[in-house]
Amino acid sequence: MTLSFFPVTPDDVDRLMPIENACHSHPWNRQVFSSCIGGRYFGHYLIQEKSLIRENSKQTAEILGFYIGDYIAGESTLMDICIHPDQQGQGFGKQLLQHYIEQAKNLGAEKALLEVRARNISAQMMYINNGFNEIGRRTGYYPSTIGYEDAIVMARSL
Repeated sequence: MTLSFFPVTPDDVDRLMPIENACHSHPWNRQVFSSCIGGRYFGHYLIQEKSLIRENSKQTAEILGFYIGDYIAGESTLMDICIHPDQQGQGFGKQLLQHYIEQAKNLGAEKALLEVRARNISAQMMYINNGFNEIGRRTGYYPSTIGYEDAIVMARSL
């Protein structure tokens, strides 16, 4: 099996929206997702190529997840990162995060920022293990099924 990264384009939105919807209780809608492609925004999706029928050399590619970031004046923000729920816990989120960090550096970012739900401990641990530190909290930032949830703001130097 081979893992590959591909840039997110407007043509990919329909293939990525099911992952967005599966990962978030309050996902971006198609219009918001589409508005975060191009310009100051950058993103990639991760696929896993599997050989299904060796005799015919047919290949299929499964999208494992994606990220969307933005870059403005030396800073980058990780806007969205998703791994399909069936693929979580296998290190693909870490690979996407590391790819995002490299892309942000390549654009000239000196600092990366993100927000994460206060209850999403596994994501927080992934970010901490990749050099992010908590720098603040946004009270009642995320809508949730029981009202609103705080966002933890995290940052790291690049």
